[in-house]
Amino acid sequence: MRIVSICPSNTELAAYLGLTSSIVGVDNFSDWPEEIVGLPRLGPDLDIDIDKVESLEPDLVLASLSVPGMEKNIERLKRRNIPFHVFNPNSLEDIAADLLTLGKLTGIEERAEMVVEEYRSMIEMYRGIAEKIDVKPKLYWEWWPKPVFTPGGINWLTEISTLAGAVNCFASEDTASFQTDWETVRRKEPDHICLVWVGVRTQKVKPAILQKRPGWNEMKAMKTQNVHVLEEPYFCRPSPRLLIGLQKIASIIHPEHYPAFKETHRDLC
Repeated sequence: MRIVSICPSNTELAAYLGLTSSIVGVDNFSDWPEEIVGLPRLGPDLDIDIDKVESLEPDLVLASLSVPGMEKNIERLKRRNIPFHVFNPNSLEDIAADLLTLGKLTGIEERAEMVVEEYRSMIEMYRGIAEKIDVKPKLYWEWWPKPVFTPGGINWLTEISTLAGAVNCFASEDTASFQTDWETVRRKEPDHICLVWVGVRTQKVKPAILQKRPGWNEMKAMKTQNVHVLEEPYFCRPSPRLLIGLQKIASIIHPEHYPAFKETHRDLC
């Protein structure tokens, strides 16, 4: 089977199912696993070159609606009659369901069920630890600095916060992504600030800019130096790699309760 992935999270879903060798083309931002680095690039995930996709003669294109604007890719696939499937997960369980769906589409249901069983097992292990933690610190997740975007209640980072023995400051917002402002965040008084700017490499994120925001130097998280620059792929892409992010943030927030984070956690598939 010839598979094309036009979104990084979909490339990672396929990799977790052992389908890397079947992938013949990817979007410009897919960067994991290493085996896909040399594959044909089809443009940014918001503006895929449909001519290049068609030239690869795919049996299946893995499309996505995880970011606003991806709809036009799907319309182009429809017009060309290119076979595709759309994923649009918001929760950790949605990701499990997507793994099972991809397993059926590619004829590897048994492999997918095994992967999902392991995936859910890790989630339940962390849930069990979290339920025994009495003090739940508040986390502010920053997806974008200006305008300010943060995950709302209908998002995997709210779940990850809970599994890490904490609470997302904006969990009460009934949306996946919520636009707010610096003053509202300041009033929330989070215990930890987690910077995961979408599409920005960790080394490009400058936490020093937080000091320029009115009143932020008086915030609890700033005074205690609980500002964390985290890897965007582990927190912003709806794939099983989110569990690497879970392991990392849990070990930061509650090192006394959770296993220490190790680099070997990167190789989950």
